[in-house]
Amino acid sequence: MSERFRLLKSWKFHLAFIFASIFVDQATKIWAVAYLEASEDFPTGRIVPVIGDLLQFRLAYNFGAAFSSRPQDLLPFLSPTVFFLVISLVAVVVLFSFYRSVKQGDFLVRTGIAMILSGALGNLADRVRIGKVVDFIDCDFPDFIMQRWPTFNFADCCVTVGVALVLISPVIYKWIAYNPAGSNAEENNEDSLS
Repeated sequence: MSERFRLLKSWKFHLAFIFASIFVDQATKIWAVAYLEASEDFPTGRIVPVIGDLLQFRLAYNFGAAFSSRPQDLLPFLSPTVFFLVISLVAVVVLFSFYRSVKQGDFLVRTGIAMILSGALGNLADRVRIGKVVDFIDCDFPDFIMQRWPTFNFADCCVTVGVALVLISPVIYKWIAYNPAGSNAEENNEDSLS
């Protein structure tokens, strides 16, 4: 198993993942602003159905934090850009320290931290570049909870999946430890196929 996941343990892979994720995040946001922004033909902005009404692309700007909360109002003497720059830099330092403290063999947690870092840096790039975060992925949600899920972006997806990886990694590692025969059987099957 260790041989199979060797690439995922490498800090070089995680660094490359962070840069690639930031690139994808910024490219999709640039596309969203160019294609979905309000125009003469679409005065309220273009809405692109992906899976009917369940999943669509619709441009929205977030001047606050997650789910449009506004923690910057706690320190009104700071501009929102400076507030989020300071918070993001502190978060990056903490995440980097956490990454370094995790054993190299703990590839799920390290990959999760890399995903969280890429999402945080992607949204920080928006705040520095245009003073707000570009969101464009719009999902429906069961109406008994809320009308629609708050609009989000690729960076938000990275943060969410990264946090999930960090939280569920102990369960996955326990499952792998308790199922060594299944893991060896898979490796033997792969060897016989090659």
